[in-house]
Formats: sequence, structure tokens, C-alpha cells
Amino acid sequence: MQHADMNDDWLNGFLNDVFEIHGYNFVNYARLSLRRRIGRLVALDRFGSLEAFRLKVLEDETYFRHFVEEVTVNVTEMFRDPGFYQLLRKDVLPVIAQAPLIRIWHAGCSTGEEVYSMAILLKEAGLLNRSLLYATDINPTVLESLRSGIFPLRFMKQYSENYIKSGGMQDFSQYYTAKYDFAKFGGDLLRRMVISPHNLATDRSFNEFQLILCRNVLIYFDRHLQNKALQLFDDSLETGGFLALGVKESLRYSPIAPRYRQLPERMRIWKKLN
Repeated sequence: MQHADMNDDWLNGFLNDVFEIHGYNFVNYARLSLRRRIGRLVALDRFGSLEAFRLKVLEDETYFRHFVEEVTVNVTEMFRDPGFYQLLRKDVLPVIAQAPLIRIWHAGCSTGEEVYSMAILLKEAGLLNRSLLYATDINPTVLESLRSGIFPLRFMKQYSENYIKSGGMQDFSQYYTAKYDFAKFGGDLLRRMVISPHNLATDRSFNEFQLILCRNVLIYFDRHLQNKALQLFDDSLETGGFLALGVKESLRYSPIAPRYRQLPERMRIWKKLN
């Protein structure tokens, strides 16, 4: 079924309805990505029309949660881009270690593999017991995965390789317990996490951080929402703190860019200047 009628007017009306009824703001998400994902949902779930899909999303709370899961992208892995984690170990952690209480925000954290990666990094640096990792996402379902600390065992080989490439010196398997087809990560990591829903489009700053990570989220926003999110991060970051983005994301051309200096190695980490 072709959805040539998914024009701008229909999409704008639908997104405004979603915001009004459910309080989720997708208005400034990249349109191409949204169209593709909505089209896929309409086809997969066999709706006869866009109107039938629209009513289901607006009136059925369970289906709406399914919609949020499908339109927010949840692709992540532990120690993804090992060079990025090497740079954190070498140039970022020694600086933020000077704070009496280390506060780190993972914005758009998805199922939390990166949050657990950071907790392991902090543990190995002897900093975990005086750190708090704030993990937020617009999608409450993925936060349940994060809270459980349970991930498929089949991924552990890849995660272990990433960990070693990132400079990890321990046996990675010491951090989790294998049971059946799953790996459960230790409660000592989870205890330092503050897990909460947060919408970068509508919610405000809620603390002051030494390090903020938002990797591979802004690519799904239009320029207006990217700048809004970056301003939120700037408002939430201490002077001398660090902001980390994804490989295809940058501060270049953003209003906050003059206040930041990019670290070398081109690993998408910026330091906030005085």
C-alpha cells in the first residue's frame, strides 16, 4: 500500500495530536526518518489507511508505546567505537576525577549499554563510588531493559572485544553473571545510576554535570531541535566539563560552538571553555 497521502499537512496534524494527547513531542524530528518509520509501521501492522493508524496511536495507550519504540531508534552496544572510550579513559576521566561528586548524563541512553560501559570505566578508575550516572530516554520501555541489567549473552563476545580495544585490562566476564541465554550485570554498577524518562524536545535541565553524552540521537532531529538540545546540554554542563556526541554529529554551526574546544583524535568530544 502506497502512502502518497502522508503529506506535510497530515504529518503535522498527526504529530500535533500526539503531543496534545500523549505529551510526546516529535514535531522537530527529521521528517524523512519519521515518514519511513511510520510507513513501515502502517505496512507491518496492516492498517487499511493512515486514518486507522492515526486513531490507533491516539486512542490505544499500549499501541502508542509500541509506536514510540518504533520511531525512536534504539541501536547501541557496549564500548561502541573503542577509540572513543580510550579517549574518555585518557583525557576525560582524569579531569572530572577532581570533582568531589562526579555527575554524568547519558541523554537518549536507549537500553543502556553505554551507561554500563561508563560504569565499568569509572569502576576501573576507582571513581564509581563517588559518581552518579543519570540515564534518560524518551522511551520508558528501553529504560526497563537498562534497569534490569540483563542483555543477550550472544552479544558478550563482541562487547568483550570492544572492551579490550577500549583499553580494558580485566576479564570482561567478571562484570556479569551468565544464566541461560542472558548476561546480568552486577548490582554495584546499577546502584550508581539514576534512571528516568526525559524528552529532549520538551523537558528542561535538571542538574549540573561534568560530562554529558548524547551519541547518535541528534541525527534524527531537525536543525531547530538539534540547537535546542545543544543549548539544553550547554545549560546543564559545568565550565570545564565535556560534551560527547556521535560520529556524524558536530557542534559546528551551532550557537554554542564558540564556547567549546574539540579534543584531538576527532572522537567527537568537546570541552566547555571558561
